[in-house]
Amino acid sequence: MSEGQGIALEQVRRVTNWRILVLGLLALLGLGVLVAIIILQQRTDQERDRAVALQQHTYEVVIRANQLSGEISAAEAALGRYVVSADRTLGQQYSAHWARANEQLIRLQQLTRDSARQQAQIAQLRRAFDARGNELSETALYSTYKRHNDAWGSYYRVRQSPARQAVETLLTRIVDSERVLLRDRTRAAGDLIDNSSFASRILTAFGMMIVVGAVLLGWLAIAAEGERAAADAEATAQRERAAELQLAVDTATAELRAEAHERAQAEAKLRQVQKMEAVGQLTGGIAHDFNNMLAVVLGGLELAKRHLHTGGPDAQQHIENAMEGANRAAALTRRLLAFSRSEPLLPEPVEAGGLIAGMSDLLDRTLGDTIKVKTQDAGTGWTVWVDRHQLENALLNLAVNARDAMEGRGTLTITTGGKTLVENEIGECPAGDYVMITVADTGCGMTPEVLDRVFEPFFTTKPVGKGTGLGLSQIFGFVRQSGGEIAIDTKPGSGTSVMVYLPRHIGEAATAAATVEAPVPQAPVAEESAPIRSLDILVVEDDPRVLGATVGALQELGHRVTSCTDPLAAPAAIAGMATLDLIISDVLMPGQTGPEMIAGLGDRLEGVAVLFVTGFAGEAEADMFGGRGVLRKPFTMASLARAVSEAVDFEARRAAQQAA
Repeated sequence: MSEGQGIALEQVRRVTNWRILVLGLLALLGLGVLVAIIILQQRTDQERDRAVALQQHTYEVVIRANQLSGEISAAEAALGRYVVSADRTLGQQYSAHWARANEQLIRLQQLTRDSARQQAQIAQLRRAFDARGNELSETALYSTYKRHNDAWGSYYRVRQSPARQAVETLLTRIVDSERVLLRDRTRAAGDLIDNSSFASRILTAFGMMIVVGAVLLGWLAIAAEGERAAADAEATAQRERAAELQLAVDTATAELRAEAHERAQAEAKLRQVQKMEAVGQLTGGIAHDFNNMLAVVLGGLELAKRHLHTGGPDAQQHIENAMEGANRAAALTRRLLAFSRSEPLLPEPVEAGGLIAGMSDLLDRTLGDTIKVKTQDAGTGWTVWVDRHQLENALLNLAVNARDAMEGRGTLTITTGGKTLVENEIGECPAGDYVMITVADTGCGMTPEVLDRVFEPFFTTKPVGKGTGLGLSQIFGFVRQSGGEIAIDTKPGSGTSVMVYLPRHIGEAATAAATVEAPVPQAPVAEESAPIRSLDILVVEDDPRVLGATVGALQELGHRVTSCTDPLAAPAAIAGMATLDLIISDVLMPGQTGPEMIAGLGDRLEGVAVLFVTGFAGEAEADMFGGRGVLRKPFTMASLARAVSEAVDFEARRAAQQAA
């Protein structure tokens, strides 16, 4: 090989080595470019996936927040219907909606656990949610215990409470903050993707200058661009699906609202029909009872009038029969007033066995000779803290219902005893000792359908005009108000046993006080109460008939009476009297109430006793009377004489205390 050939070969080798070096360098550069493109693409994919995940997370948070708001609204709507209708099914719907709202809140808290700021907002939302739940639960509790007036007042009071506004504000704030966070992260991811795309194009152009790896690097760049385009298309598809989902949610919400509106209208119509039916039933029952009582009064007075003209000896008996009818009408009026206005109880220690033993004559006269009455006392001697007259009235109502169930023939058994109950063994009774009073009959019993509604106001199985449907609902309210519970054991054709559980009271039983107006017809008792001295009395009453009757009764009792039909004219009437010992005033009068008139007299009442007379229970707060006596209409001469004596004694004691 010649020297020239060796030099040429050496040159070729050098060129080859240079090419090999260049190719190696280009390969390394291409590999570096390829690695850079791969890393850049991975970062782009990660940011894209992160943006999509954050977008999905935001939609989940927004949807959960909207579902929470919807469940809260559904719970409040169900509670409103429950307060209006007192239907226990609606109360259960309210509880179910509120429980689902709590589940949505828990899921919302789990979704936002990666954000400390949102967790703080969720904590505030939880406190506002619990506060709102307490308000609504208190309103539902009133309806559960049939305290409809309180339930309505509480519902309207909490409709726009701070807790509700706080819940709505916090939900809006959580959604808005999530959207702002998504917008910022999406913008940052977009910037990174744009920068990555720019760098990718530069590296692709640089790779094309590499001879050895141009095609490969170009293909890789094209593949990377294709993948990025596919990712963009997938993100666009995800956004479109999210938009479709939001549209579906909005459509479903609108449909639910429309259905709720239609359902509310239908329920309002149903409540109106039920209300009119209840009013008609109540009116028929009251009319029937009052017609019977008026028949006794009018018949007795007419017979007494005829015997007075003919000199017959039975005039006194007919007058007594008329007074019995009037007393029964007054007792029915008191029952209606107590039912409508929740008249407060006057509890005292009562021994149930002794009370029932004292009612034996009353039960015999009320139920008739064809009903056999048995009483059994377990001999525990336990007492209860109840209103004696309300308990007597409740037992009498149960006895009358039993008589009707037995169709006037059968055996009525009243059993008293003591029992120790565990927590919630009977209804919602707490654990402790209870006095149990059982009223059992041998009548027709009740079907499950009737048993489910037996304590509803105005519900009765008697024909129209034969009952008001107030008896058992009053008994239920009285027992619950006394801290007890009531249970019924019945089966069609096997009679009925009503068990009344009242908490045991540790203490001696009070002596039963005699009452002037009995809750049921009783034989009239001659009662005379001569005044200690003759008094100068001013009577203020706007009804001239009541005024004439009151003045006549006071004059019959030996007092000197001045009458006044207008409370605004009372000061002038007082100025025309030489002395004044007592003012007897009606409570509700045109122009001015009795308490307002007394308050306006001021110092002119120094040493003057005051007695208020009213015919409507609960018409004024007790503190408006200033501790003075209140006499309920209608009243007898005996009760009037006693009330006058008590009013004068009260004023004398107060004057002595002020002097001391």
